Amino acid sequence: MKKWTTRGLIFSALFAAVMIALSYLKISLPFSTVPITMQTLAVMLAGSILGARYGALAVLIVIGLAAAGFQVMGGSGGLAVLTGPTAGYIFSWPFVAWLIGFFAERIKQDRYTFVKLLAVNFICGALLVYPAGVAWLAYSTGMDSFAKALTAGMWPFIPGDLLKAVLCSAVVTAVWRVYPIERILNSSNTGTWADGDQPTISR
Repeated sequence: MKKWTTRGLIFSALFAAVMIALSYLKISLPFSTVPITMQTLAVMLAGSILGARYGALAVLIVIGLAAAGFQVMGGSGGLAVLTGPTAGYIFSWPFVAWLIGFFAERIKQDRYTFVKLLAVNFICGALLVYPAGVAWLAYSTGMDSFAKALTAGMWPFIPGDLLKAVLCSAVVTAVWRVYPIERILNSSNTGTWADGDQPTISR
């Protein structure tokens, strides 16, 4: 079993903070209780940069803080958020972050890196979020047809999610050139920073 590293845990905490910050970038829609939010971009970035375990952990940290009552979901928190109309989306995020990370860890960097990341992030980070999200939205709001739920919770969001996947893939492709995912997943690390990450002290 791979060891948890200090570096990975710190990055998970940092990405949880990024996710909280991006949650405030949201647009409410007049026909839906589901807002357009940048949190899904943070989920994609966490999985792609941190890998499966640490990416999922970053999302779980945010959900845990929300459950404890902290206002980390765009200024809201508490059990009301985690049982409200958007709960299906929220609870799918750890799973999709893990799935994105699973594939990201296995992507070989070449001239098709961006395309491969785009496919993984859009399919896993966007399309796989909708089944649980739309189903819970329909149930929690008492919608009388699944078509209405799709209109309120899926169709308007696909173009934006595609743009988020494009942005995430471009950012991660650039990050990987200078900070490959293997540096975070370094299993030889026993809880301290790797030798190559130690600061140089001059006298």
